Amino acid sequence: MKHKFKIGDHVTWNSEAGYVSGTIIKIHTNNFDYKGYTHHATKEGPQYEIKSDKTDHVAVHKDRALSIISK
Repeated sequence: MKHKFKIGDHVTWNSEAGYVSGTIIKIHTNNFDYKGYTHHATKEGPQYEIKSDKTDHVAVHKDRALSIISK
């Protein structure tokens, strides 16, 4: 079962540089343009904008790439 993430959730994902953690800042449920690329999102398959804990970098991922970090 997929986890339903929400804004403010602390998550981790595997990037090219290793595991990264951050906070979800926006949830997209419609297609959107980001960094010159159209990302496809729906209510059933949203994409999440996540601000990295260590840098100002913002990443976009689907829920299958994310894991919740326990508080």
